[in-house]
Amino acid sequence: MIRKISFAIPAHNEELLIARTVAACIEAGKASGCEFEVVVACDACTDKTAEVAIAAGARVTECEKRIIAGSRNAAAAAASGDVLIFVDADTAPPAASVREALEAIHSGAVGGGGSVTCDGEIPPGLAIALKALTALFRMLSLTGGCFLFCTRTAFDAAGRWDETYFAGEEIELARALKQQGRFVIVQTPVLTSGRKLRTYSGWEIFKLSLVTILRPSARRDRSKLDLWYGPRREDPHDVSKNPRNMFPDGKK
Repeated sequence: MIRKISFAIPAHNEELLIARTVAACIEAGKASGCEFEVVVACDACTDKTAEVAIAAGARVTECEKRIIAGSRNAAAAAASGDVLIFVDADTAPPAASVREALEAIHSGAVGGGGSVTCDGEIPPGLAIALKALTALFRMLSLTGGCFLFCTRTAFDAAGRWDETYFAGEEIELARALKQQGRFVIVQTPVLTSGRKLRTYSGWEIFKLSLVTILRPSARRDRSKLDLWYGPRREDPHDVSKNPRNMFPDGKK
């Protein structure tokens, strides 16, 4: 039986999108019928992420690690739920995704994840590549880090997020969770920001992805991971400035 759900959100300078994420988590939490909380770990933020998150209804914990895995661990440490749902600060999980995650836990799974759909417009070629990658991840029962759920017991037994990795840490955690039990990919995708696909070229994304796949050691070197840790580029379809760009088809 699930006692409490904790939405654990890592955030670094996400004042523009964090309110959308917190609101989606609250809506999904209410729809679940379970007790829930939303915890945001502000990692070395220099903007108003914390203030916006609190105003939106989240509880905030501060950390200064500047490691995505580290801020995820910080959010989990501050949370009190027996089920953890890790959601990136630019991601809005629909109630259906959360419901399917909880159904998986109820049926005996230790954890799982989901596929994604991007907000706004993204280049056609990258949209095709994203669909192919999503299909591959589903076939391999892997998940992106923007939506990963697990029981607290399995999370602790799996060793939590590995903070020696600056990227690809979700692959490592998924592998560790699978050693604890069944790992499920839910059917309903979550909505995430398409800003990386809009602000980096296809070649840049391909090159960085290839390096992280073929050279796992590169995932331990932040200097080679600008896609995740480099200066944020201006998004030509910033959904925070134009809500009509928030959903791919213009509808919620």
